[in-house]
Amino acid sequence: MFVRRNVTSLAPALAAVALLTAGCGGRDDAKSGSGGPTSSATPHGYVEGAAEAAEQQSRLLLGDPETGDTRVLDLITGKVHDTARRAGLTALTTDGRFGYFHGTEGTQVLDSGAWMVDHGDHVHYYRAKIQEVGEFPGGIGTGVRSDAGVTVVTSADGKASVYPRTELEKGRLGTPARLPGTYAGPVVPYAEHLIALSGGSGSPAEVAVLDRSGKRVATPDAECEEPHGDAVTRRGIVLGCADGALLVHEDDGAFTAEKIPYGEDVPKAERDAEFRHRPGSSTLTALAGKDAVWVLDVTEGAWTRVETGPVVAANTAGEGSPLVVLETDGALHGYDISTGKETTVTEPLLKDVPEAEPGGTATPVIEVDRSRAYLNDPSGKRVYEIDYNDDLRVARTFDLDVRPSLMAETGR
Repeated sequence: MFVRRNVTSLAPALAAVALLTAGCGGRDDAKSGSGGPTSSATPHGYVEGAAEAAEQQSRLLLGDPETGDTRVLDLITGKVHDTARRAGLTALTTDGRFGYFHGTEGTQVLDSGAWMVDHGDHVHYYRAKIQEVGEFPGGIGTGVRSDAGVTVVTSADGKASVYPRTELEKGRLGTPARLPGTYAGPVVPYAEHLIALSGGSGSPAEVAVLDRSGKRVATPDAECEEPHGDAVTRRGIVLGCADGALLVHEDDGAFTAEKIPYGEDVPKAERDAEFRHRPGSSTLTALAGKDAVWVLDVTEGAWTRVETGPVVAANTAGEGSPLVVLETDGALHGYDISTGKETTVTEPLLKDVPEAEPGGTATPVIEVDRSRAYLNDPSGKRVYEIDYNDDLRVARTFDLDVRPSLMAETGR
């Protein structure tokens, strides 16, 4: 593998143990991770076995369902790491650190060795070795959702188990706690609780707030018909429903649920099926059928439908950034979200572009972080790094020895 640069890039300087002193001095870090010393000499944010860096340590997890080959591309060093071949690979998801390679028989867990800890007023970035962790039970349709404390695995039949996060951080699965009952979608950890949808078989699902053992502690007055898709934002948990979205928010221990309706009758084929966004952003995107993209501004509680050409994938960094859309012409198109107007378009980057499949698992995706976007090109065996703030300029091209049909970014 080699990296082609269109311009001279400013490669991030890797600080092996760079301390983020602003706002950190002299305080303990309750969320820093596993098992570090606790003496006053221990740096704030210390994580045993990991190096702290001054900037984001992004890595791309890559997979080819046809061969089962997987790789980890380190975006700081440009190096590609071989990882295990995984038979029956169908999908790839991440929680920002761990990669979940979903298969027909189970979900294999990989510690990407790159993550961040957000304290609100400052952020810690870490890098460590890449390591295999184990396999969660549950085949196709299994959902995995995490926060700093737990990882919840919800199988296709609605049964859910809670795994302690500290065990995953030590390289093992640990012993899960089974939640009682079944649920109408993935159970999502949030605000030291679990957000779940109960019922839903032929009737709207009811939002329930559970403690970590599965006991219901609150029931916001809200229902979600035909639930599909979820996202964690700084404003709360967003759940996709037939008539729009539902925002579940916690404030001082109290949970509320607020409807964000489409404001129009949207055919089922044009409803959001899966949200994509920059982690930490409150601007979500979703395909709106074959020729448009939904943009949901969670802060404003408003949907915007952006008419595009035939769309394959979309994403945005939010906060005034363009909507980045891969269309069937193989080019990336940039749109101004507020006006819906196209602002820029690249040369065709992908030659073999599959049609969009809402909720599909092996079509190209666009991953976005605070400064760059990444587009996988399966047939070309490459990944493009895009500067979305510079007219979608291709900043780097990573050539690979596998077809990266599946891609997810960690370290954000």
